[in-house]
Amino acid sequence: VQLVESGGGLVQAGGSLRLSCAASGRAFSTYTMGWSRQPPGKEREFVAAISASGRNTYYANSVKGRFTVSRDNAKTTVSLQMNGLKPDDTAVYYCTADSLLPSAVATMSRSPLFSGQGTQVTVSS
Repeated sequence: VQLVESGGGLVQAGGSLRLSCAASGRAFSTYTMGWSRQPPGKEREFVAAISASGRNTYYANSVKGRFTVSRDNAKTTVSLQMNGLKPDDTAVYYCTADSLLPSAVATMSRSPLFSGQGTQVTVSS
């Protein structure tokens, strides 16, 4: 699976951004899709994941209630709607694909099976 993110940029605190990820390759609809991020000077961290069917989602506590992950299996895309952005949300955001369930993706110690190149999100105060 190849993943290409788009939609990053510079936004003021309190603003919104919508990230998109276009996937190519077979079996998109069988993967848990998700987003992770790497803040400057820090390790990559889990953000959100959505099950293959789209019925189940899982979020990091830091973004719960502000971010929404969704997918369109017909279009092989996954999105991350980010509202109420904070300076702490500044990071490179990566689209990911994995075979584990969303809750397991959130806590796994290994890297996701597939990951895009990332898109920069900068939130100014």
